[in-house]
Amino acid sequence: MRTDEVDFWSEGVRLRGFLHRPDAAAGRLPFIAQGPGWLGLADAKLYRPYHQAFTDAGFAVLVFDYRGFGASDGDRGTLSPAWQLADWRSAIAYLRSREDVDPSRGAVFGSGGTGGGNAVLVAAHEPLMRATISQVPVADGRDWLHRMRAEHEWVAFLAAVEDDRRARAATGTGTTVHPRQGIMIETPERRATAVKADVDARIPSAVPLAAAQDLLEYRPIDHAPRVRGLMVIGVADDAVTPTDHAERLYEAAAVPKQLVMQRNTTHYEAYTRYAGQVIPLMVEWLRALVLRDGDIEVRSASGVRYIDGSPGGAT
Repeated sequence: MRTDEVDFWSEGVRLRGFLHRPDAAAGRLPFIAQGPGWLGLADAKLYRPYHQAFTDAGFAVLVFDYRGFGASDGDRGTLSPAWQLADWRSAIAYLRSREDVDPSRGAVFGSGGTGGGNAVLVAAHEPLMRATISQVPVADGRDWLHRMRAEHEWVAFLAAVEDDRRARAATGTGTTVHPRQGIMIETPERRATAVKADVDARIPSAVPLAAAQDLLEYRPIDHAPRVRGLMVIGVADDAVTPTDHAERLYEAAAVPKQLVMQRNTTHYEAYTRYAGQVIPLMVEWLRALVLRDGDIEVRSASGVRYIDGSPGGAT
């Protein structure tokens, strides 16, 4: 895999990312556009096994930083699902403008909370994309934020968001909070895991509380019926992104579709524990849907594949 740093523009903001291609790339390549997950950055080591497998399969992969994050320009630490959707669509347009990319053979890959949810939103707005992979997604932002909190905490949180909205309207300024304490609430596993240690020190420690309002209105589930070619990767009994969010997105999507459910693991452990089984399933899905010729289409049966860590556990 060879990697180049690239930049492109989204609504007047310069974005930066990494374009991964096969070592012996020739001709126009099929492509995958990836935006990071919740608070993620383009250079996270967590993504490398996926990128290696995708480029080994002959794809060009662009992963980029949203505006305000990582190496991209923009207001630091602004968490805006609408901006992220626009940035992702600009990444697709940039890829399609390149002479070494086949503009008709594209896919979307998003992993981790809003990364998985954004992938569904992007696919709904980019119907020419041939396949979408949504890993441990958020389907409903309000439900996601609610289930992190006891009911009294939820009521107080909604009141704080509304107070901030009124203050911004009256004065032009609002409150900032830590994104993993004032918006998302960290689980004990998140505090203990080192799976994102290489980027943790570079994420914002203060973001506008106004971002919570956008997340309360964040509803990839409403757009899922417009998505076909969707593979959803979930974790059973997920304490970070609820399992039923993955299941609801799968159920709402049009065929062809596939749900891969990982059992006997946790949200963060699953990334490495089952990578050797899940990543080949992703490649298989991309090959079937993105690399098909002309009007010939390969459809996967609508079904669920389970991975549970036991001998013969993948079905």
